[in-house]
Amino acid sequence: MKKKECPSCAMEVDDKADVCPICQFEFPKRNPLYQWLAIILALFFLLMFVL
Repeated sequence: MKKKECPSCAMEVDDKADVCPICQFEFPKRNPLYQWLAIILALFFLLMFVL
């Protein structure tokens, strides 16, 4: 089971948790579209500097 650290209380919680069970910190939801966009832009900039 994958774990992540709560930035508020530093407890290890389940990777799929939306809220920390200790301090009730709400983890931000990531939009996969932004992640793909960032990867594509990074590749684009790398290709521009290489060529």
